[in-house]
Amino acid sequence: MDPLDDLDRQLLTLLQANAREATATLARKLGVARTTVVARIARLEKTGVIGGYGVRLGKPGEEKGLRAYCALQVEPKVGPAVVKRLGRFPEIEELSAVSGIWDYMLLLRAESPERLDQVLDEIGAIEGVKQTTTAVMLARKIDRRG
Repeated sequence: MDPLDDLDRQLLTLLQANAREATATLARKLGVARTTVVARIARLEKTGVIGGYGVRLGKPGEEKGLRAYCALQVEPKVGPAVVKRLGRFPEIEELSAVSGIWDYMLLLRAESPERLDQVLDEIGAIEGVKQTTTAVMLARKIDRRG
């Protein structure tokens, strides 16, 4: 049974678009009382459906710098240690475990080609990383992330 009902899903959609939206505004958009929204958000946070809140860069911030995809192949059994070390890099926007010859795929953002080179060298030097391959993002052709 899905623990989320339609109201939860609608609330999550609104929060993903703007997590700073006032609860009164959310309530008005959803057609429910403000106290209902507050209680729903508290329950979603408590149950871990909402894991936290963050900052999403706007167009000017997103266009700055250099973005790249980096595929990593790691030694057997060292994945958790490598992931822990990778978590210390603020340049890593996303880290995913993937299938195929690569174990992980990273999405990186660096302020310059020199910084990207430095980050890639540091990632390649992590104990257990066998191989990396990187593709610099030239232009985003389709973006449906909202």
